[in-house]
Amino acid sequence: MKSSPRRAAVEILTRVDTTGAFAEPLLDQVLSGQTFDTPADRALLTQIVYGTLRMRGYLDWVIRSLCEKRAPAVSTPVRNILRTALFQIHFTDRIPDYAAVNEAVRLAKQMDPRTVPFVNGLLRNAVRRKDEVRLPSGTKDPARWVSIVHSHPLWLVKQWISHYGLEETVDLCRAGNEIPPLAARVNALKTNRREVREELAAEAIEAEETPWSPDGLILPHTGQSIRELSCWKTGRITIQDEASQLISRLVAPRPGEQILDLCAGAGGKATHLAELTGDEAVILAVDSSPEKLRELDVNAARLGVRSIRTRLADATADLGNDFHESFHRVLVDAPCSGLGTLRRNPEIKWRLGVSDVPPLSILQGKLLDRGACCVSRGGILVYSTCTLLKQENEDVVVDFLRRHGDFQHVREAVDIPQELLDRQGFFRTLPHHHGTDGFFAAVFLKAMH
Repeated sequence: MKSSPRRAAVEILTRVDTTGAFAEPLLDQVLSGQTFDTPADRALLTQIVYGTLRMRGYLDWVIRSLCEKRAPAVSTPVRNILRTALFQIHFTDRIPDYAAVNEAVRLAKQMDPRTVPFVNGLLRNAVRRKDEVRLPSGTKDPARWVSIVHSHPLWLVKQWISHYGLEETVDLCRAGNEIPPLAARVNALKTNRREVREELAAEAIEAEETPWSPDGLILPHTGQSIRELSCWKTGRITIQDEASQLISRLVAPRPGEQILDLCAGAGGKATHLAELTGDEAVILAVDSSPEKLRELDVNAARLGVRSIRTRLADATADLGNDFHESFHRVLVDAPCSGLGTLRRNPEIKWRLGVSDVPPLSILQGKLLDRGACCVSRGGILVYSTCTLLKQENEDVVVDFLRRHGDFQHVREAVDIPQELLDRQGFFRTLPHHHGTDGFFAAVFLKAMH
């Protein structure tokens, strides 16, 4: 039986819920295959998967409000059938309500026939009461109103209101539910932005230059996997958000330097550091995941980067004497909650709770301490995250400076737009202000003596 976009969406969402996987690689795997060969089917699948994840809080509120009695226990696939159908009913214009309902009932028959009456009844009721959804009072309980209407967890909304204020929080949540731009970094070792734009134009793809990063392009959403593009296959571009590209420029690497990427992951920033130095620095990429380091090696080979060595290690542990004050520049792109990337990874907001943040802050502090030991005298240490929580950003920096009197916060940045530095001299991007993912970074200088 040929899979429909709606069934594939339910299957992807169920894997996201039950295995902890992220939607992006699952969706990319499906789109790279031969199952959906029409642009319309591919676009519908993408829209339903990401739209349902983004609006899940609101959709679950609707499900609860439509159950006159307590909602019956249903399996994860059936819950996702309901969510995807309600997303189509409430948030799409081109899909008739009856089509969303009929397809959901058909999927329920295939996946759990016992639930067909419940699914059919709830969704038909949803269509009848589409414009009658009762919401919390925006006056009496603004945090809860924002949480439901803009589909973000209540704990997060409360934290953002405390830090950013109500109006800014609403804008943040709205931005978190938008479709993000598809940003690519041009590999300066092989080409430049003009040449890549011309190459893409020859394939009927109109790319625009990124406004903040001098290395980036914005590609249109075509439904085509980026890995199918010739410029990706030949290593002339790599996918990286514009704000993420600017972190490597904050490091300001130079040819001939010893550079350490302490939490390298798959090497997005390490390979950029190599490109910025003409592949003439000595870069050590450390990570605790062998899978990530293997991916880094593959990425470096595709990009033609040769200056990166990898080391499998726990960066919070003692890395040995050969690391002590051995690097001109150290990047600590720390593991974090990732709440600045909700446009791309909306599943994150449904996985995290308020209790998950303090352990992350402790880990980030440990990593910064380790990075500090690795920086040579007069060297540069950069701390970066892709989160919007004060506990993982400013608070970590303040605690670090309290522990390390031989470091000072550098409030100027040479190679990035000054508009991206806040009043405290921190690098900060916000989705609703800059059109990028939400990033934070601080630069430190180690004393000579």
